[in-house]
Amino acid sequence: MQTLTRIHPPLCSRASIPSTARFLSHFHQHSAARRHYTMTTPIAQPSPDKIQVLAHAQYDAPESLSPSTVAPDPLAQFRAWFAAVTTQGSVHEPEAMTLCTASAAGVPSARVVLLKQADARGFVFYTNYTSRKSRELAANPRAALAFYWREVHKQVRVVGRAERVSREESEAYFHSRPRGSQVGAWASRQSEVVQDGEVQARAQKLAERFGEGEVPLPEFWGGWRIVPDEVEFWLGKPSRLHDRVRYTRIEGSPDDAPQWKIERLAP
Repeated sequence: MQTLTRIHPPLCSRASIPSTARFLSHFHQHSAARRHYTMTTPIAQPSPDKIQVLAHAQYDAPESLSPSTVAPDPLAQFRAWFAAVTTQGSVHEPEAMTLCTASAAGVPSARVVLLKQADARGFVFYTNYTSRKSRELAANPRAALAFYWREVHKQVRVVGRAERVSREESEAYFHSRPRGSQVGAWASRQSEVVQDGEVQARAQKLAERFGEGEVPLPEFWGGWRIVPDEVEFWLGKPSRLHDRVRYTRIEGSPDDAPQWKIERLAP
């Protein structure tokens, strides 16, 4: 049986590279997190068609989590956690979240998308309304989200119902995007089968068509909001004895002022 080691390369934000001054100011503070990026994952390959992961990663978040210490509202608790990880700068792309949807027949699918807003009502992301995820949300408007912030040993899990955001919200976000991304939204018939170079050629023609003028919001593109009925916060602890706190929306409470049952779950 062959034993191999996988190296985790250093992570760097695709959106921007911090200035030298900012990098130096954060280097010592986050040196432990940066070293964590280059930790190895031992694996075994007993046969060509099998890989076994031999690692037993340990978690040890310094803080604790209990129903008595969290905010009374899960969206407020999420905003507090999210603000902390973005301010600290130790988590790479904290807005990345796994979105799980299912067809009307119950066939699931999952992909990573980017959170663009967490407001008093829910979690917002943007996409093509003809994509697989949108078609599934239209047929079965229930979804789950999962955030995993490895560097700080935290997870957030969300289950809820999906609704389209207003045209005005989609318009405002669309025009905040880089121009290339605006043109790309027009060019891509998301989730359809295409030929090599087809989308790029369409994008080039559209860029010439729009010229220097404003790129309008496509009718087939916009935002979805996941309105939570259940939110769980997970904090990694040694020996797999993690802290887990779950919020469950109390049935019958109004959307504009939901009430929540808060409970600890076994790890």
